[in-house]
Amino acid sequence: MSNLSRYDPFSIDPVADLFQGFFRPMRSVVGEQEASLSSMKIDVAENESSYTVKAELPGIDKKDIDVQIDGSRVSINAKVERSKEQKDGERVIRRERYSGAFSRTFSLESEVDENTASAEYKDGVLSLVLPKKAAADRKRLTIG
Repeated sequence: MSNLSRYDPFSIDPVADLFQGFFRPMRSVVGEQEASLSSMKIDVAENESSYTVKAELPGIDKKDIDVQIDGSRVSINAKVERSKEQKDGERVIRRERYSGAFSRTFSLESEVDENTASAEYKDGVLSLVLPKKAAADRKRLTIG
């Protein structure tokens, strides 16, 4: 999980702030990949008739991605399982495994027509086209 901190130019010890986190142990290559997966990046664009969503899911298998639509609420869920092993001859030197799940849920301004929505996954990017539902005609009541 990434840490978010606010910069305070009037802090008591600006030198300590400058080197904060400098001496933390560096992540391994596997750790960096998993860190990038834990924060799914999405872009949402809108036009008159639909929303277009692009979500970065590098290295995820298409069958491990689940998209759910409920009115104006969209949920993207993904599972990740990775295994990496280094051998020196027949002796195992290092074995690393990673397993996890992450999701992203967001609400759109208009409801989505889930019957005509489409999804495509290519080169680590999930692309969703989410057509807006037609606004229901409002009935005007006559006051008697």
